[in-house]
Amino acid sequence: MRKSTKFSPEVRERAVRLVFEHRSEHESEWAAMVSIAGKIGCTAQTLHTWVRQHERDTGQRDGLTTAEQQRIKALEREVRELRKANEILKLASAFFAQAELDRRLKS
Repeated sequence: MRKSTKFSPEVRERAVRLVFEHRSEHESEWAAMVSIAGKIGCTAQTLHTWVRQHERDTGQRDGLTTAEQQRIKALEREVRELRKANEILKLASAFFAQAELDRRLKS
């Protein structure tokens, strides 16, 4: 199941930028997020997630960057595909080995 991408990358970037710009005008960063989230039509938690990911991407916070997350997903997908291919090859090998044994016994 895929997440819906209701907001374009431009909207996300603008919302994150607004949080950083208007943080000092609110009593907390969360209050700024609540205020800005209401204006762009997303939840404060969604905006919080975008802000934290932006901080990881720019090196302000520890954690995996977006590029690293995408690379890990691609590698995991490749591992799954290779495991499936290996399983198919094992089954095919066993099938042909059994067929070879059956052929030798009939001769």
